Amino acid sequence: MRVVQRRVEGAPGRLPDGRALDRGDPHPDERNTVSKVWFITGASKGFGREWAEAALERGDRVAGTARNLDDVAGLVEQYGDAFLPLQLDVTDRAADIAAVQEAAETFGRLDVVVNNAGYGHFGMVEEISETEARGQLETNLFGALWVTQAALPIMREQGSGHIVQVSSIGGISAFPTVGIYHASKWALEGISQSLAQEVAGFGIHVTLVEPGGFSTDWSGPSASRSDELEEYAEVREAASKRPSAADPGDPKATRGAILKVVDAEQPPLRIFFGKAPLGIATKDYESRLATWNEWQSVSVEAHGG
Repeated sequence: MRVVQRRVEGAPGRLPDGRALDRGDPHPDERNTVSKVWFITGASKGFGREWAEAALERGDRVAGTARNLDDVAGLVEQYGDAFLPLQLDVTDRAADIAAVQEAAETFGRLDVVVNNAGYGHFGMVEEISETEARGQLETNLFGALWVTQAALPIMREQGSGHIVQVSSIGGISAFPTVGIYHASKWALEGISQSLAQEVAGFGIHVTLVEPGGFSTDWSGPSASRSDELEEYAEVREAASKRPSAADPGDPKATRGAILKVVDAEQPPLRIFFGKAPLGIATKDYESRLATWNEWQSVSVEAHGG
């Protein structure tokens, strides 16, 4: 962990270990008009990089994590002390806790925590190895959980905060070839919906951002892939022709969208990013409701009594 010996003075509050924390949180009616402090995992590229730049360009301060600090050196050069680079592998729980605390100590508070770090794994369910399955969940689910757990005591002490979980249309629907990725995002959706109910009374908001297909390297260099079984060649070929892949969204266009979400006095629990997700979700949920209704007599029978 890279240690930065910087502090921001402010009114006394407390970090989880008892050290002072700035409690200069604005009145709820003013929160969307003041500078914010962000903690963003995976800030070197993709959505994480776009959102870090969007926040910094308008005068917010950002602690951004990356596995390789050279990948965020440009943000340090351009924005100076407004950007705190932190080397982090989110699967390391102790390092997650240290990184979040360092950000809070450096900037005095945490307003927005974005769990963006993650990757896609491609493979039929039969093809996925134990190592591949555990690796996907360690990063996409447990990494987000550890960072969230580290941030919550700070936000509770402040009486405010916003946890933004980068999920996916794949967090509410499912397609062939990415089953273990879906498992990680469906789990993130469930834990985040529970979290939102648990922390609402502390003034903490939770939002699941559910993007469709975008022009990032999610399915390219950032992805991992299982060894392929020839028996699934036709399924794989059909999956490669999904319509959503033909019209990917522009990651830069999400800058304004994410700022609207974090500036909202009552941000949504869920929001789609992109054109395609709503149509996918509508078709999927209509199908589920139709099936549940069709089988409702059997469901009632199973109740007994």
